[in-house]
Amino acid sequence: MDSSSSSSAVGLGSVDWQLQHFMEVETQKQRFQQLVHQMTKLCWEKCIGKPGPKLDSPAEACFVNCIGCFIDTSQFNWNRLEQTQKSKPVFSESCSD
Repeated sequence: MDSSSSSSAVGLGSVDWQLQHFMEVETQKQRFQQLVHQMTKLCWEKCIGKPGPKLDSPAEACFVNCIGCFIDTSQFNWNRLEQTQKSKPVFSESCSD
């Protein structure tokens, strides 16, 4: 094998890793968007009885509180995931525990 095919193989491995990383990020974005949609729907159904031209004060407060709880929970989960990812070793030395 010559040096050009060797460097091509290394380059392809890098592309595969980048593609895998890109797919993981896009999958996370899609899941997040689905979660936002589900929470918005849940809060709407919980707080808004009959939609009208304007939200009444209790419905608005309920909706704001519901979405606020969702945001707080999401932030907690993102922080927890970030901590887990930082403490996770990139390569393990053995596959068995």
